[in-house]
Amino acid sequence: MEQDQIKSSTYQFKCPHCETIGEYTGAPGEQLIVTCAECNTKGRVTIPGFSQQPTMNGNAIEISHLRKLFGDFAAVDDVSFFVKKGEIFGLLGPNGAGKSTIIRMLCTLTRPTKGTALVAGYDVTKQAGKVRQHIGLVSEKLIMYDELTARENLKLFGKLYNIPNDLLNKRIDELLRFVRMEKWADQRISTFSTGMKQRINVIRALVNQPEILFLDEPTLGLDPQSTAEIRELTKRINQEHGTTIILTTHIMFEAEALCRRIGIIDHGNIVALDTPVNLKKLVSGTDASTFEIEIANLEPPMMNAVQKLPLVKSLVQEDASHLLVRTSGNDAFDSIVDSLRKNGAKVRMVKNLEPTLEDVFLHLTGREAREKISENHTTSAGPGHGPRRRRTKRIR
Repeated sequence: MEQDQIKSSTYQFKCPHCETIGEYTGAPGEQLIVTCAECNTKGRVTIPGFSQQPTMNGNAIEISHLRKLFGDFAAVDDVSFFVKKGEIFGLLGPNGAGKSTIIRMLCTLTRPTKGTALVAGYDVTKQAGKVRQHIGLVSEKLIMYDELTARENLKLFGKLYNIPNDLLNKRIDELLRFVRMEKWADQRISTFSTGMKQRINVIRALVNQPEILFLDEPTLGLDPQSTAEIRELTKRINQEHGTTIILTTHIMFEAEALCRRIGIIDHGNIVALDTPVNLKKLVSGTDASTFEIEIANLEPPMMNAVQKLPLVKSLVQEDASHLLVRTSGNDAFDSIVDSLRKNGAKVRMVKNLEPTLEDVFLHLTGREAREKISENHTTSAGPGHGPRRRRTKRIR
């Protein structure tokens, strides 16, 4: 390639003597003789070349046989998968499944016991410093200082990346506008609502303009409006910046709404990985069914009778007149209707529903893991985390 065809790039370099940050422009791989504006020290710098970052066949992350032990307990057990550049990839599973442990290993916060992981082409164990230059992390816990303003928090974290003041201030203004928080830029974090704090927490992870963003349960504990805002923000970061996003969640609807591909994880293992549509085909090709039933005079004895049927896998009372029943077997419909009528039920409507990711998870992992997700969904997630707005109650 001719020199005039190569696009010039601007990079920052730190003076080894006075530590002043200077900006220099050149073609990738070009060596420049530069002089520090502060102390007049001369030196040679090399503009990073495209070939210096390892190629990964279009993948942002590659994991091979990753394992993490805590004593004799395998939190992550022989996990392998890849994440494509520019996609939103989801890790779906209940608390304790191993999602956050995988994220911590990929962010170089804990070392794998065995296996390899490449993030942006760099080994998380051997090249941890390189990995950190290319990633941002929004963990389950808010990483901010309450007594600082939103702007001061963002500036503090920007300084950790040695971003020059002028460039950092411009970037902070852009990020605050991006989440429509510029009016509150100079107010203390302690005065913010939980949703406002989380918006600042997300853009905190974008200060260094990462190629890869990790979102670990980003909507946990948020109200419905804030949850919707964070989900919309996640889409915008991906679409407008081209950022690769790895999302962990225990909320089925959230994973389906945001993710191009989803890895279902349980007990430290990836039990399935595919697009939401293809994952649902795992259930649609079986004799599993989900029925929504409306009963005018719904009473506990009717529900107990249905619950005891051999073909019934789970039963959820959604409100005073609606049941959600998951079954297996071709005769399940007739058995349920017969049982309800024998107990005096006035059945208004029975609807055979399309499979959901909850059905997939139940099909792959069994009822115990499904219940862990359901309990978490109804107690922690709050309304707005799923397609159904009626309050749910599990019949045991």
